[in-house]
Amino acid sequence: MSYQEILQWMFSKLPMYQRKGAAAYRPGLDAMLALDNYLGLPHKSFKCIHVAGTNGKGSTSHMLASVLQQAGYKVGLYTSPHLLDFRERIKVNGSMIPEQKVVDFVSIHKPYFEAQRLSFFEMTVGMAFSYFKQERVDYAIIEVGLGGRLDATNIITPILSVITNIGLDHTQFLGTTRPKIAREKAGIIKNGVPVVIGEKDAETEDIFSEIAIKKKSSLLFVKTQLSKYLTDLKGSYQQLNVQTVVAALGFLSIKNITPDIIQKGLLNVVLNTQLSGRWQILNTSPKIIADVGHNKEGLFFLSKQLQEESFKKLHIIMGFVKGRKIPSLLSLFPEDASYYLSCPNLERGLPVKELENSLISEKRSIQYYDSLSLAYEATLKQAGENDLIFICGSTFVVAEILSYLNKSKF
Repeated sequence: MSYQEILQWMFSKLPMYQRKGAAAYRPGLDAMLALDNYLGLPHKSFKCIHVAGTNGKGSTSHMLASVLQQAGYKVGLYTSPHLLDFRERIKVNGSMIPEQKVVDFVSIHKPYFEAQRLSFFEMTVGMAFSYFKQERVDYAIIEVGLGGRLDATNIITPILSVITNIGLDHTQFLGTTRPKIAREKAGIIKNGVPVVIGEKDAETEDIFSEIAIKKKSSLLFVKTQLSKYLTDLKGSYQQLNVQTVVAALGFLSIKNITPDIIQKGLLNVVLNTQLSGRWQILNTSPKIIADVGHNKEGLFFLSKQLQEESFKKLHIIMGFVKGRKIPSLLSLFPEDASYYLSCPNLERGLPVKELENSLISEKRSIQYYDSLSLAYEATLKQAGENDLIFICGSTFVVAEILSYLNKSKF
């Protein structure tokens, strides 16, 4: 099978939560433990840091990887979802896993995947761990996919666990209160393994303390203060992630991790890891910014960041997956902005008709489009050179527009 055929098989034959939603969600570690054993326990061949949290876990993972690379280590990075290329999920020192490695891995193990009815995510985690073992990485940064306790990545015993923050997201799986969600995410805390919590708050503090004591794990709540460290990742909200990363690195005794190396790593996250989709500036006149923020907590920070921008008029392109409370999310943004709404092209996408129905009483200027590319083109026609176009609402909205822009270049 060719690489494209392998991709088509993975996306069509294997359950994939990001595209299908609840129908593809399979909690529990039995299948993943069996797969890991079948593959020869690859995760035991490298040291890793496990990163969970409602918001910021992707940026935090990339920052950690960048600093370790800057210190001269060979670093594996596993994150999800991807924006443009499946291989973005699995990187070593910022380079995506080669296509041929994906082909070889799936071709060899396809009968097992099919026989065990593995999910897309379980298979991808197995691929990442196997590749990191082959590449003999010194460290791997492993981002949790969903939750923590029952996530497929949770078979590892890391040298450090990091939980960035707790918000109300994926409540159908993790619980409808922040304490319940905190307990699920705290499931990545392992016996004797230190844990860093990025944000301390009264609702969840006791839960983390209780589980850390039970697991005999050192626990650190990050103090919110202005950090002396800067990062190349735009957006004032990234300062929270910087503080978490610096605290996490301070917990570890890793050779060559000096303040100078930390600063260089934080200033070269995009260069070192190829991260995209975080306050990414796509154009300057009109200014176009894209961000993968998608839940209430994430969009709250983005709305605050928008207030620091200078523009004549604000145009917002949005789309959502099912299950979002759209009026509540829109209420975070200015009423006088112009909104261009559509549906991401995936099964979980919230259809335009449902969008319209949920916003029928809104007094905002809202236009609806059959596709995000049409919404984007309409926005370009209506925006002046001193205006700001902001793209958000779902990772898949940003991915679709970036893909459209890439194709339109050729």
